[in-house]
Amino acid sequence: MAQLSRDFASGLLDTSEGPCLSLYQPTHRPMADRQGDAIRFRNLVRELEESLRQRHPEREFEPWIAPFRQLADDAGFWRGHMLDGLVVLGAPGLFRVYQVQRSVPEIAIVAGSFHVKPLIRIVQSADRYHVLGIDRERVRLFLGNRDQLDEVELPAGFPRTSREALGEEENQRYVGAWAPRAGQAGVVFGAGSGTDIVDSAMEQFFRAVDHAVAEQFSRPSRQPLLLAGLPENQARFRAVSGNPMLVEASIDVNPDALTIEELRDQAWRAIEPAYLARLQQLVGNYHAAYARELGDSDVAKVARSAVEGRIATLLVDADQRVPGRLDLSSGAITHDELSHPDVDDLLDDVAQQVMRSGGEVVMVPNARMPTDTGLAAVYRY
Repeated sequence: MAQLSRDFASGLLDTSEGPCLSLYQPTHRPMADRQGDAIRFRNLVRELEESLRQRHPEREFEPWIAPFRQLADDAGFWRGHMLDGLVVLGAPGLFRVYQVQRSVPEIAIVAGSFHVKPLIRIVQSADRYHVLGIDRERVRLFLGNRDQLDEVELPAGFPRTSREALGEEENQRYVGAWAPRAGQAGVVFGAGSGTDIVDSAMEQFFRAVDHAVAEQFSRPSRQPLLLAGLPENQARFRAVSGNPMLVEASIDVNPDALTIEELRDQAWRAIEPAYLARLQQLVGNYHAAYARELGDSDVAKVARSAVEGRIATLLVDADQRVPGRLDLSSGAITHDELSHPDVDDLLDDVAQQVMRSGGEVVMVPNARMPTDTGLAAVYRY
């Protein structure tokens, strides 16, 4: 997910030259339920091939489809750790595989740009969040939504432990200073009181963690960060944190004492009020803008406004698709069938255009959309 957030933030998926191959499929976590996943993937790859044949000779598109075939034959991949959805994107000079926490619709599309609406929902949905579990000696990071929570595999160089942040010698001084007060055998190393050593080392450790989380996760994803840990450790962390995504709500227990299901339940209870409030505010902003003739839901009008760069905020129905083409020079739309080459979801194309012009795109569950067209736009002017 960190790679997906970075690719999105860098614009990598928005600037690739076509043809762009987009494959989405739901997958299964339990090994017993995975029997059909690889078969379904092969079938979707065949759909990509059939679409490519309508426009390109096989010798031309072979380099584009080859990585998809190789993944289909990778038995280790299909036996490995799986989440709820698989997204595979390919174009000349680019191939990306993302495992995501949300089930995705089964899609195989060849078009002039990547089909990214499901990814926008994953990256920019209002219900996503991080949980940072902290104690004196180590941290754990989790990524969740209303339905799932998974521990994040932290990259090399991330200060996961006080030893990694402080170094071996300083960490021995630190652990030795607080261990006696925790009822453990320990020795205070070097000069200075135990309290001074603990305060200084913990501040250094937490500052390093805060910086790494902010730069590598919070800034690219713009997702709320929830703390989980003993209140005294949380207080120390908040005192040094400069992460603007850190929220006031918290889980006042060490996550090691909870199962992943218990942690997800507590995290969502803490995050849900802010999630519902944000959705309500977005919908309210649209209604207010519409009343002032600064908002619209007509797909053709919104598409033209997106190309003109007029849209400040775009709400997109996460569950609706409108097949067609968007002319990026005029903003005109043409309805068509997704099975045709170069045809994508119009809602997807409009959303990408809004992001190109610096507007905000938010994927909204169908039940909470203020319109039935799939789009609700708030204009800048």
